[in-house]
Amino acid sequence: MTRLGIIVNPFSGRDVRRVAARASTSDHHEKQQQVTRLVLGAFSAGVEKIYLAHEPFRINEKAVENLPERDRIEILKFPLTHGADDTRTMCHLMWEAGCRVFVVLGGDGTSRIVAGEISDATILPLSTGTNNVFPYRLEASVAGMAAGFVASGQISSDECSRCKRIKVSEGEETEIALIDAVLLHNDMIGSLLPFAAEDIDTIVLTRAEPASIGISPIGGYLIPTGHHDDHGVIAKCSGQASRRINVPISPGLHVDVGIIGAQKVELEELVQFKGPGILAFDGDRAMKLLDGETASAVISRDGPRIIEAEKIMAEAANRNLFEIAYN
Repeated sequence: MTRLGIIVNPFSGRDVRRVAARASTSDHHEKQQQVTRLVLGAFSAGVEKIYLAHEPFRINEKAVENLPERDRIEILKFPLTHGADDTRTMCHLMWEAGCRVFVVLGGDGTSRIVAGEISDATILPLSTGTNNVFPYRLEASVAGMAAGFVASGQISSDECSRCKRIKVSEGEETEIALIDAVLLHNDMIGSLLPFAAEDIDTIVLTRAEPASIGISPIGGYLIPTGHHDDHGVIAKCSGQASRRINVPISPGLHVDVGIIGAQKVELEELVQFKGPGILAFDGDRAMKLLDGETASAVISRDGPRIIEAEKIMAEAANRNLFEIAYN
């Protein structure tokens, strides 16, 4: 039986950044509608069973309760923590149920958790967060079909390339990032406010994309780098630097960032963050460096395989899979 897991972060697109910037909100009803379209798209492409998980707002239950295919959908139950551990639990329960392909509905942070828990999975990340670079902004019907063609084996997951990850280690503590690891001054662990431009010190990026928001365009305006490029970018910033670029650090929030310098970082090349400061991973402040402490960072292409929907749908057309899927 071909299986697909759909991991939904019910809290994405609803945090304090909507007050500090001008980010749009992803409400529960919109997520519910997206889940419905994902499910129907995946079934149309040959998936036989879909796994979802319960969450406090019953987004998934409402999305599928009236579907004729409801008997082919399982909603996994577990004790809720209302935090990141729920996403981790979803990953492992769906993996144990036989899912190897996943749609991840959330932001960079949600995809980061999934990539850390089940790095051998194949995922299609779908955006509902804020400063998203990693997830796609894509119609859910199409996302469900693209994921379905891979989950059903009609297109092999081997045709999807692995994503890059940044692995950051300090002593016995290790964190990963999918897009950016950033050293910040005058900040605190757990804060959800946009980064202050003058507090940004060192940035390591897997993808430096000019047509994005957040930290990625800081590198993207200097050394454009995408998913398929076998290198990353490191940039050194300072509020006192005379060279400055204007960056949308969050939706509708443009700031001037001082640039000391930037350069390419090869895969597996060791770079260092030097404290004091707070390290943030895809926007999540999670590691503290004291004065004199260092953390090492390496970019590797060892993350999950990524379903690029446009390529998968074109390949499905070339193989006449739409005719097969609907017969």
